[in-house]
Amino acid sequence: MAKKVVASLQTGKGSHFAKVIKMVKSERTGAYSFKEMLVHNDHIKDFLGKK
Repeated sequence: MAKKVVASLQTGKGSHFAKVIKMVKSERTGAYSFKEMLVHNDHIKDFLGKK
């Protein structure tokens, strides 16, 4: 299934997006989790800068 997503992102308008993975620490438990999102290339720094 991942191959289909990656293949579709490389053609057409999908090449303007990137899959960004951010590590987030829970304040309650202290455990880390990962947040994944498809973000337009112009907004990557905004996504990574937010808490």
